[in-house]
Amino acid sequence: MRKFIYLLSFSLYFSSFHTVNAQESYEDLPSNYKERHPIYDYSDKELSNTDSIPDFASKPNPLKITGTVFLSDGVTPAKDVILFINQADEHGNYELKKHFKKRYVHHRGWVKTDADGHYTFYTFVPGRDRHSNDLKKIHLAIKPPDEVEYVGDDFLFEDDPLLKKSCRKRLDENGIDSILKAVKIENMHVATKNIILKENRNEYAKN
Repeated sequence: MRKFIYLLSFSLYFSSFHTVNAQESYEDLPSNYKERHPIYDYSDKELSNTDSIPDFASKPNPLKITGTVFLSDGVTPAKDVILFINQADEHGNYELKKHFKKRYVHHRGWVKTDADGHYTFYTFVPGRDRHSNDLKKIHLAIKPPDEVEYVGDDFLFEDDPLLKKSCRKRLDENGIDSILKAVKIENMHVATKNIILKENRNEYAKN
């Protein structure tokens, strides 16, 4: 329990880090601020390989996602890769906010992998919209150093009843390994998910 409380305090520190250091005037913003991908909307301070999304400490079903990012060979750790996630809340709703007239999903976070390719997100298990048959998911975007960002495979959940055999088969056929198999340790769900950078990537947006 002490370890869990420490992690909560740790996560709150990182959440406040991004808030305190956010850009506060139009003069500080680049000309393409409203059009660029939100993966670039972190503070001007150096990113860490660990981050927690807003409200992590107060949400049910806290979730730790951790792993290693590898180059396309699947063996070499990839350092300085920026990962960006955003997700619905526990009810399946995307809470939207605005910053200088740019709308964004409130529950989001950024990390940059360390020299060993390691990363960790502290978040929570999202809900599913009651009016939709969509899977529970956490959206992922990836930016390797000196390259254009691209959309990664959504993190899905092993225990999602809507993740049918046919869906799993399609994922396997397309070489997609994005299902989180979380185990509960004390009060937190923990999932390890390694990521292999794609060799042939589709451009999403330019910085």
